[in-house]
Amino acid sequence: MDKSEKNIRATKRLVLTALLFGTSLILAFVEGFFPAIPIPGVKLGLSNVVVMYALFFLSKKQAFSIAILKGMFVFATRGPVAGVLSLSGGIVSLVSMIILSIITKRNASYLISSVTGAVFHNVGQFMAVSLIYSFAEIWIYLPWLVILGIAAGAFTSVLLKIILPALDKSGLK
Repeated sequence: MDKSEKNIRATKRLVLTALLFGTSLILAFVEGFFPAIPIPGVKLGLSNVVVMYALFFLSKKQAFSIAILKGMFVFATRGPVAGVLSLSGGIVSLVSMIILSIITKRNASYLISSVTGAVFHNVGQFMAVSLIYSFAEIWIYLPWLVILGIAAGAFTSVLLKIILPALDKSGLK
């Protein structure tokens, strides 16, 4: 492969990553219209579908790029605490899914991967909150965060499975 072909591939990868990042922002915006869950900070995690897609079908590097960009965007638009929570949740979630894929030799289902990612996203955020704030009352939320992470992970895995045929047709998968 010559230099020109490498540049074209790199440009395509960059454009696809940017499109996926934009899609994740749109999904996060749309999620803001859903009714609030009565536990502070808990959401469905629709934008995490994009990160999972990048991890499963593109590369770890692109998945990390999208997660980091999401965190930086949250930092810029919602402040430092929200940004740290987004970054910590996103990074811990991605690392957990990568470890799972290594342990299972990539044989984990979308459901198991998504649930693992969602639970560890909540755990990552919980760890960050524990470092930022020092009140003991937050520990009462941990069991709820695990239960809601399982539910959110199941939901996002179903959503990913629903959109995969469309991505297949588009040639993105």
